[in-house]
Amino acid sequence: MHMSIPKLKKIKNEKRYHDITLSDEYAWVDQPNILEVLKDANKLDPEVKSYIDANNKITDVYFEDVKDLQKNLFNEIKSKIKLDDTSLKFKDKKYYYWAKTEAKGNYGKRIRQLIDGSKSEEVFFDGDLEKKNYGSEYFGVGSVSISHCDNLMAYSLDLKGSEYYTIYLRDLRTGKNEKDIIENTSGGITWSLDSKSFFYSKLDKFHRPRQIFKHIIGTPIKDDKLIFEEKDETFTCGIGLSSDEKFFIISTSDHITTEDYFFPSDASEINPILFKRRKKDVRYSLDSWKGYFYVHTNEDARDYKVLRCKTDEIDKLETFIAAKKETVIGGLDFLDDYILRGEKSDAIPKLYVRNINTNEEEELKISDEAIGVPGVSLMQKDTNTSKIRVHWESMASPGKIYEYDIVSKEKKLVKETEIPSGHNPDKYVVERIKAKSHDGRMIPISLVRLKDAKQDGKSKILLYAYGAYKHSISPSFSASRFCLVDRGITFAIAHIRGGGDLGDVWHEEGKKKSKRNTFLDYIACANHLIEQRYTHKGGICFYGGSAGGLTGGAVANMAPELFYSMLLLVPFVDTMTTMLNEKLPLTPAEWELWGNPIKDKDYFKYILSYAPYNNLEKKDYPSMLITTSLFDNRVLYSEPVKYIAKLRDVKTDNNTQLLKCKMKAAGHGGMSGRDNAITELAEEYSFVLKTAKIFK
Repeated sequence: MHMSIPKLKKIKNEKRYHDITLSDEYAWVDQPNILEVLKDANKLDPEVKSYIDANNKITDVYFEDVKDLQKNLFNEIKSKIKLDDTSLKFKDKKYYYWAKTEAKGNYGKRIRQLIDGSKSEEVFFDGDLEKKNYGSEYFGVGSVSISHCDNLMAYSLDLKGSEYYTIYLRDLRTGKNEKDIIENTSGGITWSLDSKSFFYSKLDKFHRPRQIFKHIIGTPIKDDKLIFEEKDETFTCGIGLSSDEKFFIISTSDHITTEDYFFPSDASEINPILFKRRKKDVRYSLDSWKGYFYVHTNEDARDYKVLRCKTDEIDKLETFIAAKKETVIGGLDFLDDYILRGEKSDAIPKLYVRNINTNEEEELKISDEAIGVPGVSLMQKDTNTSKIRVHWESMASPGKIYEYDIVSKEKKLVKETEIPSGHNPDKYVVERIKAKSHDGRMIPISLVRLKDAKQDGKSKILLYAYGAYKHSISPSFSASRFCLVDRGITFAIAHIRGGGDLGDVWHEEGKKKSKRNTFLDYIACANHLIEQRYTHKGGICFYGGSAGGLTGGAVANMAPELFYSMLLLVPFVDTMTTMLNEKLPLTPAEWELWGNPIKDKDYFKYILSYAPYNNLEKKDYPSMLITTSLFDNRVLYSEPVKYIAKLRDVKTDNNTQLLKCKMKAAGHGGMSGRDNAITELAEEYSFVLKTAKIFK
């Protein structure tokens, strides 16, 4: 590399917490008005800006010799996507609704047509055209919601990437927008049944949705009525309509506790009724169907159960679906005569259908493949039917959607994910293996590789992980991955604790004072793959983003020798600084996951023991590509900026560690639009391949 590495100035900064001194020479990067920067890039400290610019240049220089590879990867990924695709139609009351993408566009169209066919199809939302009209570089769509009378459309857009959504209203009969726009919302829109109003949640100054308002069409925004306010600043709230449309349900929650309110959907006066008072660590969600409330809850059932009661007897709850040991009970979908539900054990999901009249239940078997992802969706608004759509995909097989009749058990293939450049699942093998962690827990690993690849310890492996927020990483299909797999890299997922892959307990065992399990599980998976000769020491590329980037940063400190490179996308690496700043959008609610280091010395010490930034030390680190975005409000740009500066101060290796910060039009999920997403992925993959010394 020909360019000199930029330096960031150091300012002595020592603060005491619980009689422990925390020194951070780059603390000045966390400027006090950091939330303003997310709205206005001009407020960024000029020194930080020039440091980021210099890093972006270095990263560009690094990739110069793989420009052709990036181009090939871009074309290869694009050739695996059917660019002009149409979704299956959903039959509403008066209209069919569906979505369509085109070869040239980036954002897709939403289309509808009268069921009786009396009018031609109508594009009611054209993403590319809208983006052009708004003239913004970034274009994030929150929701597009049609009123029950079918004449009005409310939609929300984020034109920066900072997740502040503005709601717009359009009359579909004239195609014209109303002058009223509602700013600083969470993006969700829920229409009243009479289509005269809609509900939305407003963001407070810390970017937390804690108020729900009702907007009456044709009245000034300033007259919108506050219908619910959450007083606890760690809780956020939203509103939706129940399955039978009899009630609006307001749900308020932090990461571990929920509380729901309801009011009749035809009520002239809104007085939300509390369903069940919040109780720490108890989560529940409410739905109504045909005179009953159904409650999906983890109270006295770590991996959930379903209770129900009559809607006018909310204190008389009875068990509807009992809890099962080490099995996650999923939520419900309703038809007149059937209830559909999912469950998951050992990180493998299954589907069940229950006959309401006989109470008999059976598993819906879609495929003979052992490991994959089944799904179910309704075909129409009218629930008086026995037909549904079921879908199946695995790490090697693209998605298939069948029309399935619950009564006759007939299934008909109605849509298959098409890979235009071709894809033969028989070329690959999908495996599920388990690694023994430090405390004896068996950690599942899902992987896909070439069938004829030798298990001789010579292959490189990309080992993806997340491990937080009870989020599960499903062993689903991704066409782009095969750009790596076809070049001989095994793609694997470590289903580590902290995630929800094996249920609530799995999540609990990877948070707060058990957080280190997440990292030790990952290291155990890596070592097991080495022992079983899928790869070798130094043959692994870490791949993860956000809280998965924290996992990457922690294992880089604990076991750097395992990796040849690391891909840390918008990584949460300065955990301590963020957890000590209660003014940041997400922090107060996050204490339930990481612990509160402000109030509690033990948590302070514990977070300090693994926080990636605080634990960087003099040793060799693998090559890294670290990405961030100036407008990301989930993981602030300051975290990767500080991390790369300190890493370069202490490391003893000659490897390349890069920072790429998007200065314009990008959020936590990167840039918007299909081509931009493919460009980013091609760059990430070129880094994986270049560091693996695979240039073909």
